[in-house]
Amino acid sequence: MKIYQYPGCSSCKSALRWLKSHDLSVEAVDIVADPPDEATMRDLWVRSGLSLERLFNTSGQSYRSGGFKDRIKAMTEAEQIAALAADGKLIKRPLLDTGGLVLVGFNAASYAESLLEEGR
Repeated sequence: MKIYQYPGCSSCKSALRWLKSHDLSVEAVDIVADPPDEATMRDLWVRSGLSLERLFNTSGQSYRSGGFKDRIKAMTEAEQIAALAADGKLIKRPLLDTGGLVLVGFNAASYAESLLEEGR
């Protein structure tokens, strides 16, 4: 598994602690220093099953300063993916790629249901 995270993010820290406490190994990738490229971003989005807008970190500085609240509705899918790939701070985090399922954000119950045998 691979988790795209930002080291200073409290949700990311919680997700990493949760994964470690359940003996789940994960490769941590700094989403700001090394954001997913456009092809990877598109793949992660499709596998997440969410609307593309749900992958945007709407509470982040990049979202606010970039005026995405007003711009996003007029942007094409390709433009949105390009924006996400260009600025890791725009991506809602953590972004956990299990190799199949993609989980966006951290919710302990969702992680348990998706990742633990007893949750399946």
